[in-house]
Amino acid sequence: MQYAEIIEDIFKRHPSVQNVGFTGASYKAGIDSMREFDHLLGSPWKNYKCIHVAGTNGKGSVSSMIAVGLAASRKDGEAIGLYTSPHLLDFRERIKIISPAGGLHYEMIPKEDVMYFLEKYEDAIKGLSFFEITTGLALWWFGKVGVKAAVVETGLGGRLDSTNIIEPELSVITSIGLDHCSMLGNTRELIAAEKAGIFKAGAPALVWGKDEETLGVFINKAEKVRCHLYFADEVTAHLPLMEMDLSGEYQSDNLRTSLAALSLLHVTPDYEAINHTARISGLHGRWEIISKRPLTICDIGHNPQALAHNFHQLEQSGRKLHIVYGIMKDKDLESIAKIMPAHARYYLCSPAGERALPVDELYRRLREYRPELELIACPASETESSVRRAVRMAQSYAEDDDIIYIGGSNFVVAEAYSTL
Repeated sequence: MQYAEIIEDIFKRHPSVQNVGFTGASYKAGIDSMREFDHLLGSPWKNYKCIHVAGTNGKGSVSSMIAVGLAASRKDGEAIGLYTSPHLLDFRERIKIISPAGGLHYEMIPKEDVMYFLEKYEDAIKGLSFFEITTGLALWWFGKVGVKAAVVETGLGGRLDSTNIIEPELSVITSIGLDHCSMLGNTRELIAAEKAGIFKAGAPALVWGKDEETLGVFINKAEKVRCHLYFADEVTAHLPLMEMDLSGEYQSDNLRTSLAALSLLHVTPDYEAINHTARISGLHGRWEIISKRPLTICDIGHNPQALAHNFHQLEQSGRKLHIVYGIMKDKDLESIAKIMPAHARYYLCSPAGERALPVDELYRRLREYRPELELIACPASETESSVRRAVRMAQSYAEDDDIIYIGGSNFVVAEAYSTL
């Protein structure tokens, strides 16, 4: 079988949460199966240091900044592993190394290695979820290429996440918000407790900052497992002036957390490298500027906490806003609707896939929640997908000094790339 055929077969037999949501076919809470798979692989993560990252928002950005910072500090040319999710266009985006050899750059796992792994362990993966397979693949490949350290991002939560088999040098928690509540709990305290499940005895734990709702959760967990607890706003009290290619305002907290992590790892940060994290690590869809005239921004933020930052930054611009927006069925649309900028034109769309909320339902519900919003429904036609039609319509209405914002889901952003 060729690579494309193998990947199609894997996606078909092991549906990903990204595509079908948290169904029995895609999601398995617990790490017993992952422990067995890891044992079969020889626990490759024991051959390199791991930094484990969990949180509601900012995991991908923080993981990427830490990986770039670690790679920039390597004078021996050795690479740093980086495992993140979701992917936008190619699932190999999840599994990369950041190499300092010949100038800092990222390399995705080669197709040949993906094929070799899936064929070699064909019998072993039959009962595994998509995320368990990709986690095993990432840890195996990092061992194969001989990384000295790897930054590993959780998929969901922490305590029962497949990545929680590792024993890290440092555990990192980014922001805590209300997302995946049916799986993790409907309060920030409950969600924080799940994320804190990555704390391990003897390994320092770093939390983005302090707030009344979650502070006690983290302190109690750290005391229970006997690990030293740090808070990023205390480790890194003052941020240097930086002009990062991760330019969303929300990145200031992520930067602080990343610099604090590097400090705890005894790494002197290379600010120039961290300024170019998105380019060096291949991280896309985080306040990513696609075009300057009109200013066109893609961002995969999808829950109320993430979108509140994005919508505020858009409103602060004072420019006319054109927002291409789609959402998954399981997201809290009512809470999101409350924070949507009033002075904007919305081009509503539905990306491909069974998880997406249909355009007509999105239109109806937003009309109910916010009747004053200017809404344009953009259903798919015989020649165009819904997202492509929404992007094209926004481009036709927007003037050079306006802003086009594309978001609500990583699926919307992924489809928009093909149009842009």
